[in-house]
Amino acid sequence: MAEQSQQIQRPEQIDWQNIGFSYIKTDYRFIAHWKGGEWSTGELSTDNTLHIHEGSTALHYGQQCFEGLKAYRCKDGSINLFRPDQNAKRLQASCDRLLMPQVPNELFIRACKEVVKANEHWLAPYGTGATLYLRPFVIGVGENIGVRTAPEFIFSVFCCPVGAYFKGGLAPSNFLVSDYDRAAPAGTGAAKVGGNYAASLYPGKIAKERNFSDCIYLDPKTHTKIEEVGSANFFGITKDNKFITPDSPSILPSITKYSLLYLAKERLGLEALEADVYMDKLDQFAEAGACGTAAVITPIGGIQYGEHFHVFHSETEVGPITKRLYDELVGIQFGDIEAPDGWIVKVE
Repeated sequence: MAEQSQQIQRPEQIDWQNIGFSYIKTDYRFIAHWKGGEWSTGELSTDNTLHIHEGSTALHYGQQCFEGLKAYRCKDGSINLFRPDQNAKRLQASCDRLLMPQVPNELFIRACKEVVKANEHWLAPYGTGATLYLRPFVIGVGENIGVRTAPEFIFSVFCCPVGAYFKGGLAPSNFLVSDYDRAAPAGTGAAKVGGNYAASLYPGKIAKERNFSDCIYLDPKTHTKIEEVGSANFFGITKDNKFITPDSPSILPSITKYSLLYLAKERLGLEALEADVYMDKLDQFAEAGACGTAAVITPIGGIQYGEHFHVFHSETEVGPITKRLYDELVGIQFGDIEAPDGWIVKVE
């Protein structure tokens, strides 16, 4: 799929039903520079290659962070952004953790809108399920060699059309519990920084070589509790109808997860909470899933833990509550279901 995506040069070449999740070069991206204590206004560019100093802290010391959000084509042809203010807030928290200047809400949302509008012809037609994925990021740049914060920074947003992150879309996937840790206690697990993902590449490779979709990370202190599912958050539906997602300072605060916590309680009438999810208590769950901007909701069929393979609802069928949550969330994102106040921003 990656090779096919690299050959796509125009939207008309895309098979929207089988697009997958790979980089496709679109026409415009947004870029702004931080120098002398403030951000520039920013502008659209057709150049998808960044030109940065060889001493940039992003290259040597990992001083960078990023976000992920999507634009959705509605039935009436309009375009929705889903809770972009929450992405802006999370990016600001990541910037604070890495001593980078915050990107103001206004600049963040304006950049996203401009990129979507300029690349609107790359946004899939309504009904295909495909979306336009936005990748905002901040990197430290400029002349430097010592371990310190950068003298300059770049904020940029690019986009590409995408389909399902996990192969099969809304179909159960199986996962392998990893012996490796994703993030350290009191580390950068709650920030969306590249180092967390670099640490996941090797264990993810091991999982895929064993024919699992990805790996599950346990808490780094005790290795007894589920923290994350690859680059997504875990949730489970108990047999007595509670929606539970792990609670840990090492977990990325997923916008999708917090949206599901709200929808589970307010729309489905479930008790919804963040709590510890112990590996030796998986029998309490009737259903389980992974959630995130890229993954949306991926049902978890089973988890391999050592020699034991635990199956939730089914390895082949989506659980009924997981399906209802998916329909509610996606319905809101595509404008088919009324959204809670402030969740949708129109691109006009």
